[in-house]
Amino acid sequence: MSHVELDSDLRSIQEARRLALAARAAQREFAHASQDEVDRICAAMADAVYRDAARLGQLATDETGYGVPEHKRIKVEFASRTVWESIRDIPTVGVLRRDDDKGIVEIGWPVGVVVGLCPSTNPNSTAVYKVLISVKARNACIIAPHPSAKACTYEAVRLMIEAGERAGMPRGLVGCMQEVSLPGSQELMRHYATSMILATGGTPMVRAAHSMGKPALGVGPGNVPVYVDRSADVLAAATAIVNSKAFDSSTICATEQSVVVDAPVADQLRAEMERLGAHFVTASEKAALERTVFNPGGGMNPAAVGKTPQALAALAGIEVPPSARILVAELAGVGREEPLSAEKLTTVLGWYVEDGWRAGCERSIELLRFGGDGHSLVIHATDDAVIMAFGLEKPAFRILVNTWGTLGAIGATTGVMPAMTLAPGGIGGAVVSDNITVTHLLNVKRLAFARQEPPPGAYHHAPDVRGAPRHTTSGTGGTASPDRGRRQTAPPASEDQVDRIVRRVLGELGGGP
Repeated sequence: MSHVELDSDLRSIQEARRLALAARAAQREFAHASQDEVDRICAAMADAVYRDAARLGQLATDETGYGVPEHKRIKVEFASRTVWESIRDIPTVGVLRRDDDKGIVEIGWPVGVVVGLCPSTNPNSTAVYKVLISVKARNACIIAPHPSAKACTYEAVRLMIEAGERAGMPRGLVGCMQEVSLPGSQELMRHYATSMILATGGTPMVRAAHSMGKPALGVGPGNVPVYVDRSADVLAAATAIVNSKAFDSSTICATEQSVVVDAPVADQLRAEMERLGAHFVTASEKAALERTVFNPGGGMNPAAVGKTPQALAALAGIEVPPSARILVAELAGVGREEPLSAEKLTTVLGWYVEDGWRAGCERSIELLRFGGDGHSLVIHATDDAVIMAFGLEKPAFRILVNTWGTLGAIGATTGVMPAMTLAPGGIGGAVVSDNITVTHLLNVKRLAFARQEPPPGAYHHAPDVRGAPRHTTSGTGGTASPDRGRRQTAPPASEDQVDRIVRRVLGELGGGP
């Protein structure tokens, strides 16, 4: 290691420590903020980014070389406005809910300092989303960018910091690494001030986050199959598949990776997709793409990520029409013998023909198990029985029906929670199976009032020195029954009483209400 590299690593480690300590101090101050203050700050940050989404989208493409600027603009707008609208009315401060029947009062409590690891494929949009869901829960948030996307990521976070602080956010509550290095990111994740890690990116990075001894929420690979049933609206399916796969050159992890089409409609689907810009490659072109899209060791070639068909063709030494929007390769199996059956974060799509939904179901499961367990699956069908069979049987936690994989899984075209981090559940190596949102970064305290007495056997009668039970006498000289003299249970406090207690305690601790 050269002195220059060593100096860079040391600066990165020092920056991580400085950001972590500043975030902890700011979060302790912000923990006393009211709901109105929190919401005002979040709204200001979301609005600032939304207004500058086009510039941020262009910066992301310019720096990484991935995707389409206009589509990255859409993702930044989604991460700011759509995400904010989805969490705006969720209470996170003070009393969240009351259940008088159960005698439970739930109170919101922040997690602390959240470290958000961001990918190069969706860099600034992911950062925006993580800052918003963190701050909404009164957490601090430090963004750790991907090294190849640090400038565009920092610019988005800078806009949020300036807008948030103008709205009253404590200085240091939101931060972003600028001296980005592996040692620096590791120091940030393991630092004692860090409370939780929110990891979005490649498998090695997510595994590193889970190994830090901190609570971590991570993603998994998304080898997403799209099944087209004989009952489908074939034109609508073709339109959705081609547009979704071409969107931002396939850099969203929920993008369709392989088509599994029912035999009776295969020719029609192929014709419609070709009309819409899908170019089916020859056997020799397929082999060239295999060598280009993946490295010899099997990992994705970074030079091929998020590229148009024309850029991929130039890398592979083949020719494709200028009108091609995606490339489609016919595949015979799933596994190492068919490299293009794996996740491809670029404009290459696999193609399988199966006879009947049961065969299509089995092929889809094969694809999910080859690097996509727990993530997402798309189905185009109008037969409710087939749709429900796929929902019940597939090892995926987002089953998207008659929509785009890209925008459906993140909640832009469906009713799932809008998010840029899609957890794949236990089968995919994650602790939850949800679209990660503010509720995953919010702890909940519970005031639990007594509703019934302990069972009689729970009362302890200590023996006297002779081994006989010792009885407690009442004031009248008789022997007290376990049922006599019991402390009466107070009814649950009213909301006003709870509010007065919370304000008094906060005042005694030195914070405002």
